[in-house]
Amino acid sequence: MVLDSIQTLYTEALDSAPGSVSQLRECAAQVVRHAKSTGTAVVLVGHVTKEGAIAGPRVLEHMVDTVLYFEHDAGSRYRIVRAVKNRFGAVNELGVFAMTDGGLREVSNPSAIFLSRHEQPVAGSVITVTRQGSRPLLVEVQALVDKSQIGNPRRVTLGLESNRLAMLLAVLHRHAGIALGDQDVFVNVVGGMRIQETAADLPLLLAALSSFKGKPVASDLVIFGEVGLAGEIRPVQNGEERLQEAAKHGFKRAVVPEANRPRKTVKLDMEVTPVARLEQALKWI
Repeated sequence: MVLDSIQTLYTEALDSAPGSVSQLRECAAQVVRHAKSTGTAVVLVGHVTKEGAIAGPRVLEHMVDTVLYFEHDAGSRYRIVRAVKNRFGAVNELGVFAMTDGGLREVSNPSAIFLSRHEQPVAGSVITVTRQGSRPLLVEVQALVDKSQIGNPRRVTLGLESNRLAMLLAVLHRHAGIALGDQDVFVNVVGGMRIQETAADLPLLLAALSSFKGKPVASDLVIFGEVGLAGEIRPVQNGEERLQEAAKHGFKRAVVPEANRPRKTVKLDMEVTPVARLEQALKWI
């Protein structure tokens, strides 16, 4: 049973208007009781606010078993279904679909959406492997570093956390001696992807440094790793799966944390360079 939408339902037991907090809570409770007593699978469609949160009381998310967000960027034909709560499976799973004249169609290779595939290597572009739930995805992190025309240089991020960018630039200055204090730094993740894990730390710094120096990073190179405040390159989860995904898409070289060095039993058709310190990664690049 699909109810579209929960905000339009109402019960005569209450005097308030449909869509009010009390109506939303009571209607959802009645639907949940019906689902449990009859064994019916129920899908509740709910409106969202401009900020992307479910309109109405947060108790609605607590009452259901799974919360799925249906996201898209304006003007994009791609839609992303993201699980943010799941009592019977993994959270942060991701489904990528294309909106066609025949409805939604699954995208079998979503990594192709998030890669620009430049004809020639360009400065400020680095490929990394992020994980959305159980799925590894190749995404392109782009950075633009330019001389600031104002007294307070800007730090702008799209798809990444802005506070983390400021922290990583401080690490770059402290442990590599590269100061970007008088530069505007803009960072973007191609395709509208949001990266909420720390594996993008090292590629973010290398993309910013590539733009600052005007020197492109090789197009057959994939990079991932967390950067600590002491300048160390920390491991990330499922490193071997990330490398296998990159190798499947034709990447020949990779820079990874030392602790993510692939085991001898794992056969990869690519050259893997493990690094333990930020200075070591910059020297190799």
